[in-house]
Amino acid sequence: MSETEKSLRLKGYFDTAIKACLLLLMFAAPLSIAGTQIAWSFALLFWLLRLIVYRPRIRRDWIEIAMFAFLGLTVVSSIFSYEPVTSIRKLVPVGLVSIAYLVTEQARDEKFRRRAVTLLLVGCFVSVIGTLFFLARGQNLKVISMTADSPLRAAGVIEGDTLWRIDRQGINTPSDIQAIDARHPGGFDAEMTWYRHELVITGMVRVGDYKDGPNDLGLGITDWQRGRDTRASGFYGHYVTYAEMLQLVTSLALGLFLTLTGGGLARKRLLLAIAIVGYGVSMFLTITRASWAGLVGSTAVMLLIGRSKKTVLIAAALAIPIAIGGLWYLQQKREVGLVDTSDGSTQWRLIVWQEAEHIIFSRPRNMLVGVGMDSILKRWPEWHMFRNGEIPLGHMHSDYIEFAFERGIPALVAWLAWMAIYLTMLWRGFRSGNLGWPERGILLGAFGGAIGFLLAGFVHYNWGDSEDAMVFYAIMGLALGALRSRE
Repeated sequence: MSETEKSLRLKGYFDTAIKACLLLLMFAAPLSIAGTQIAWSFALLFWLLRLIVYRPRIRRDWIEIAMFAFLGLTVVSSIFSYEPVTSIRKLVPVGLVSIAYLVTEQARDEKFRRRAVTLLLVGCFVSVIGTLFFLARGQNLKVISMTADSPLRAAGVIEGDTLWRIDRQGINTPSDIQAIDARHPGGFDAEMTWYRHELVITGMVRVGDYKDGPNDLGLGITDWQRGRDTRASGFYGHYVTYAEMLQLVTSLALGLFLTLTGGGLARKRLLLAIAIVGYGVSMFLTITRASWAGLVGSTAVMLLIGRSKKTVLIAAALAIPIAIGGLWYLQQKREVGLVDTSDGSTQWRLIVWQEAEHIIFSRPRNMLVGVGMDSILKRWPEWHMFRNGEIPLGHMHSDYIEFAFERGIPALVAWLAWMAIYLTMLWRGFRSGNLGWPERGILLGAFGGAIGFLLAGFVHYNWGDSEDAMVFYAIMGLALGALRSRE
């Protein structure tokens, strides 16, 4: 066997390993950040090992130029950061963009592309099943009634609140509280976390020395039930992160559904319809306004460019009762309107955005390279942010402001150029008519999902959630792979 034949065989082995890792990544992405990053790490390792025997051609298309410009400016920003060590460490998650490259390279293969799409949709539906199971079972312990002298009442808990953790232990039944009492018979001030609607509260509660009455179930609780007030978060642990992932995958499924044509496809239509309904229910249960708006924008765009006027009118008619129901549910669960300036989260954003704008334009170096990723964690007192600590600390809750603030205005421009080029490629590829199904569906779904992601990004830093970024890059890779499969 010649050296060339050996090299080709090794390349084939590495390609097989890379594909296996990326397929695992697709399934894990809607379910587990750990599983997704492990799959990505091994795919990247096999790709690096493959470089020993095979050097891929590096493309110099406009999308690669814009992407590398954004990444390069991010590196420059980290070097010149106010806290360079902190910012340079933050470059590791930035490397997740390599998922898009790895998937693009393998997604030129039709069999891999279709398997990857299927596994992504199935993984997301598994998360839907988990969400519905958690809702049916209930989570944590909701206080229905308690005695007047209950230590919980003294700590600030009121009837209707749901206990989450006491003394770092999850609370699901009265026996959990009784076990904590038994651990501290002499009395102990334990940390407690509970929630009231969407407000998560942390305080201290006295455990171990309260004398329960005959009807008490622990700490003065006289009646309780399983909590069902938490916003759906799947297996992620946070509702906003989960909602943004659902928006991306739902858009992909809807794109595939809208582009199905011809007879003999009833089974695929049914499966996609079931998946879309499941994703939509879970999205509804996240009660996340920006993600709802992103999905509405995504759906509207896909309907306008992908279906007939009749379909658009029918969808608009169906959307009216759904919108009314959504607004009612939002009011019931979060006690806020769709756009509500009296809402605490809205007021917080307006304050922090003004503070960020002042810092960005206070110095030329801040405009050019930003303050550095995560430098705010140490420098916020110096910059008098968060009203000098009077309001909760956090990031900017906006992709656009976050990029300008942390990485500088040139980096923001490079990112916008990257997204504009990507959307243009998807649009042209879909309109060209050179691709069949499911490739056209992938392009349409990726286009709509990106629009929704960018819309939600005005009020969420969804690019900063690694879970969402990995799903976005995976779908980007599938779309670019579909486009380049005909080259």
